[in-house]
Amino acid sequence: MLPARAGTSRLPLPVGVFGERIVAALARTSAIDVVTPRSGPASRERPPRRRERAWIRAAQAGSNEAMEALFRVHWGPAHRAAFLIVHDAAAAEDIAQEAFLSAIRALDRFDRRRPFGPWLHRIVVNRAIDWSRARTLRREVAEPAESEAPEQRSEGWSEEIVAALAVLDADQRAAVVMRHLLEYTPGEIADMLDLPRGTVNSRLRRALDRLAVELGEEES
Repeated sequence: MLPARAGTSRLPLPVGVFGERIVAALARTSAIDVVTPRSGPASRERPPRRRERAWIRAAQAGSNEAMEALFRVHWGPAHRAAFLIVHDAAAAEDIAQEAFLSAIRALDRFDRRRPFGPWLHRIVVNRAIDWSRARTLRREVAEPAESEAPEQRSEGWSEEIVAALAVLDADQRAAVVMRHLLEYTPGEIADMLDLPRGTVNSRLRRALDRLAVELGEEES
């Protein structure tokens, strides 16, 4: 837990309380998103910037209600992005929750003039890439257990597209998810992942070419 900044009377954020009460409760009430992550385009609709800044300011002061508001707005896209990168429902839930808690722990140094979503998505995507790379390494020494899949039909993207994503490597999946689910531009993706823009464009091009092969030209 981060200490309060010198010269302020702000108490440290109650991360333990938040993690135990809010994350668990909201994950249960959002069970349909946990069990069957939507895979259609994530809405770029956000609360008014003034309202989100107010939530962030209150959360920085330790407000559980403000943290809950941020969670409700940002959980769905973050969880769907994690799932489409790792293709494992349990891992996606863990990644999204851990990323949100990590963001909350670091909230004291977050610039509230900036939107919260891109900051959270950066953490989610990097954790999902790391998890996928670790799974690939595990596969070199052992036969992996079958990954969980959504129990119901995905919304927006067909089941065929979701399945075809699995043939891509983690970096390519992340690029596709950030571009076509979270709807960031290649330049924004490059900034968020600390990559040259040309690298992002190359990953997107190779990923979409591979998906075209997997799905056939008509569906792709």
